[in-house]
Amino acid sequence: MPDDAVLTHLRLLRTPEGTAATARAAALLAEGADVLAGVARLRAEVGPELAGPAWELARLRARARPVLGADADVLFLTADTLEQAGRPELAARRAARLLADGTDSAADLGCASGTDTIALARAGARVLAVDRDPVARELTAVNAAALGVDDDVWVLAGDVVELVDAAGGGEVAGCGAAVLDPARRADGRRRLHPDSWSPPWSTVATLLDRVPRAVVKVAPGLDHERVPAGVEAEWVSVRGSIVEALLWGTGVSAAWRRATVVRRGVAHELTADADPGPADAGPVRGWLHEPDPAVIRSGLVSLAATELGATLVDPTIAYLTSDAAADSPWVSSHRVDEVLPFNLKRLRALLRARGVGRVVVKKRGSAVEPETLGRQLRGPGAGTATVVVTRVAGAPTALVCDVAG
Repeated sequence: MPDDAVLTHLRLLRTPEGTAATARAAALLAEGADVLAGVARLRAEVGPELAGPAWELARLRARARPVLGADADVLFLTADTLEQAGRPELAARRAARLLADGTDSAADLGCASGTDTIALARAGARVLAVDRDPVARELTAVNAAALGVDDDVWVLAGDVVELVDAAGGGEVAGCGAAVLDPARRADGRRRLHPDSWSPPWSTVATLLDRVPRAVVKVAPGLDHERVPAGVEAEWVSVRGSIVEALLWGTGVSAAWRRATVVRRGVAHELTADADPGPADAGPVRGWLHEPDPAVIRSGLVSLAATELGATLVDPTIAYLTSDAAADSPWVSSHRVDEVLPFNLKRLRALLRARGVGRVVVKKRGSAVEPETLGRQLRGPGAGTATVVVTRVAGAPTALVCDVAG
């Protein structure tokens, strides 16, 4: 949709009539109305001009609620900005760390829908929100107003590359701290190479060099070799999935690498001041431990191994094994019931003999397709198991775990 049309819709939705239309659309969605029936009823009740935009906003807010929480009910969103929006609790965590030394001004460089702008303002900063995109600027302004922080937010059109190139004295655009979230998608496709991000890697490196109190969101798969000296790289996971990777400027950096694992609302942090090296490898023991993706990506598996008294099942595979279950945020544990060379016929026979009919398949270091193998192993038994297909000391191996029933 052209920017002019999006801006027109946003301004319509901010009127009292737009607010009422969006509330009605949300009620229809809650009742289970499908898009055709819902929009038809809205057209009859609020008119054709408001019906479509109100339905879309209500739909986006419903989608956003699991991520954005209560804020979602008042925020203005587009499909693109929702995809980029971060979790408020993580934005608040970033803002608190960035401003921990008392810095009271911050620039949100590429403000999108204003998630970071709002978090920085809530943390007590005066915030300059900058974007070339008029839709992003409008969204940031209206969302700051919707959440009551607009007195501390200034939204300006600007080129992030030019602002960063002009940075000096530890500040950018007159601000003592900065958040940068380069766009890593274009035309619906992911931009894998950092030089193709917008702004590109050169701007990321310049910001981190010139503004010590800066944090940059990067792709979780970023090559460790790109991380500048003195900059901390952090990977954050929520419920077992990496949700963000961050580079912290030298004025904020407190470690070499950090893995943050959020479980049940609590952030657990594993850090190292230097590369801890690989964990030792050893034979499979009574328990298999699957490290959290943030621990793996941060290169800190060996720290988790030391804490658990565990070893790798293979020098090249991020599965750990030990004699006991682990009550640890860094791993999920599985009891090992059987270990056998990977062979479909033997594996199926073993599961039948143990009364297992339903399996969950996990893999690492194997070409098997978990869904396909799961169907092949399904049987008449009532029992359940987790089957892990991996390499052990270089050999393709199946670990039958958590047999029950």
